[in-house]
Amino acid sequence: MQSRLLHLIVPASLMAATLAFVLPQTPDWGFFGHRRINRLATFTLPPEMIRFYKTHLEYITEHSVDPDKRRYATKHEAPRHYIDLDQWGVYPFPNLPRYWTDVLLLHTEIGLVTAQGDSLKVKRDTLLIDGYKVPQIRLFRKNKAILEAADEQAFRDFFVTKVLSEYYEDEWILPCDTLLALFGDAGPTTVNCAGAYAVDHFSEHGILPYHLVKMQNTLKFAFLDGNVDKILRTSAEMGHYIGDAYVPLHTTKNYNGQLTNQTGIHAFWESRLPELFADETYDFFVGSAEYISNPSEYYWKIVLDSHLLVDSVLQTERELSRQFPPDRQYCFEERNGITIRTQCKEYSEAYHRRMSGMVESRMRGAVLSIGSAWYTAWVDAGQPDLSKLLGKTLSADELKALESLESQYQKGNTKGRPHD
Repeated sequence: MQSRLLHLIVPASLMAATLAFVLPQTPDWGFFGHRRINRLATFTLPPEMIRFYKTHLEYITEHSVDPDKRRYATKHEAPRHYIDLDQWGVYPFPNLPRYWTDVLLLHTEIGLVTAQGDSLKVKRDTLLIDGYKVPQIRLFRKNKAILEAADEQAFRDFFVTKVLSEYYEDEWILPCDTLLALFGDAGPTTVNCAGAYAVDHFSEHGILPYHLVKMQNTLKFAFLDGNVDKILRTSAEMGHYIGDAYVPLHTTKNYNGQLTNQTGIHAFWESRLPELFADETYDFFVGSAEYISNPSEYYWKIVLDSHLLVDSVLQTERELSRQFPPDRQYCFEERNGITIRTQCKEYSEAYHRRMSGMVESRMRGAVLSIGSAWYTAWVDAGQPDLSKLLGKTLSADELKALESLESQYQKGNTKGRPHD
């Protein structure tokens, strides 16, 4: 998979490679699961919040699946739903920075393209700046590297203000002098700068816990502003991403068993099992929402705990498939007038039993965490009086945005990574 290339001055024709961010074709937890989890999270809230959320219960429920629909609209949506932790070493992944700026500094290439005459000689004369512990400037010419160090804090400030702030943009303007000025008198004085660029080598492997911290802050400020549109939208969508964090297969490169000849296990674990057993057997009395004192640590613990279950999810199904008659593993069912092939109920029951309550436990955890995230944002905003918002409805702009999202979803042109 190719890395996302963020263009600065370099012409689009020269820096055209982009990353097609990805998301599963089968919705995470299934539409059923996400709707159920968000709906139940509402009932963990304190009296000061629950009236507002119950008033908008149908919105919170139905729009829990909007992030999955958005994968049909933008390439940037997909990596918010997962993080391939095993891409970055072994548990507990000590070399993976837990904060957004730090991880992108480590894995983002920033540089200048030098010019020779009227043409750009990208392969021959490219000035690269690597955002490692001490950012360095590298001038590659005839295979000889000249290394000169820039001031670390100056580079960090530059990265935050000029690069990180434009994360979701495909291109933006940055004068060469701005970048070269970081190196002062120590920098090269003979470089003929023709353009600047950035390449993100991290996001293609998922940004889920980092995105949850961002959502936490977004919801806090939505409460501070009393913005009903943003409160509802962020609450519903944040519930979706928290639900994703509780799914073990959202923390591994082997997200659909495609590396172990178990293709289809993603939907089996997170969609088929909840649809069959959640309403009949799961206990969703999880208690009251709790304050989250350190959101970053909290969300990282969720994904790390999920990752510890990956081997069990895969190995249990692998062993069962060897013991179960092949002709009793898959059946055909009719849904909404369409015949589909899915795991037989008997096979699903056997897998469910062998998981020893794992799916129920992860769903329960998601319910409590979602309520706790909403509650924490409200507390951090100073516990505003939500009764003042009860008479307000969604704005015309918000309704129009929802209509547009639904239209793009119905077109069915997913920009996601297949899980089936």
